[in-house]
Amino acid sequence: MSAPVPGAHNVRPTSIAELRAVAQPPEVRGRRNAEHWTASLYLRNLSPYLTWWLLKTSISANGVTGLMILTGWAAAASLLIPGIGGAALALVLGQLQMLVDCCDGEVARWRGTSSPAGIFLDNVGHYSTETLIAIALGIRAAGYPFQTPDDYLWTNLGTLLALIIVLNKALNDMVRVARANAGLPKLADTQSEYAPTHGAVARLRRVARYVPFHRLYHSVELTMLIFAFSVVGLFIGDQLANRILLVALVPLALLALVGHFVTIMASKRVRV
Repeated sequence: MSAPVPGAHNVRPTSIAELRAVAQPPEVRGRRNAEHWTASLYLRNLSPYLTWWLLKTSISANGVTGLMILTGWAAAASLLIPGIGGAALALVLGQLQMLVDCCDGEVARWRGTSSPAGIFLDNVGHYSTETLIAIALGIRAAGYPFQTPDDYLWTNLGTLLALIIVLNKALNDMVRVARANAGLPKLADTQSEYAPTHGAVARLRRVARYVPFHRLYHSVELTMLIFAFSVVGLFIGDQLANRILLVALVPLALLALVGHFVTIMASKRVRV
């Protein structure tokens, strides 16, 4: 963790309003990509109360990020519990992970201890959680007891889904690395910088806003989908419901990956 910056708040906030003013400035709430819809909808309303409690302890912002990572891993592990019980636990833990994810940045901004290490750990948390959830979905689809070699189809599909999700997330990091290596400045967090410049791609991207299947691969959406299909599984069987979901997610994830790649190549992000 880096040393506190000038003006850092080394005392506890005196009110939630004061904490919000420092930890949730407009430039944070208004970011184009960094805020998940659950954060904008309700988690940012709740997170200052948890941050308030965390600031009473000696835990660092990176320590809070560590809690976020463990919560995400626990969400994935809970999916190994068969039936709707495991899916319900994963749903709750997925929401809790996002709540803690809001808090680590708020602790860092209040204490003035933001650092590259915190950003790195945050990415580790999201990459690993979403990968493990996809793998766990494959295991749920295979069912218990595990039968070889037939059930390898489902575990392999889960692993394939995990790989596609990681590649899709990595494309954004590849853009940042490419721009840095080319000596280009950091992209402004605006729609114009990210929008494709080619007419056909731009039109397809606008259509995708109305069918946002490319957003299904965040830990929150994945746990929501798995829970919803577990409810369906009460009527058709949990194993069958998980298999239907997995078979649907893999090609959609591949389509999202290809679309993401094409959008990047057609935008200003990789242009000089």
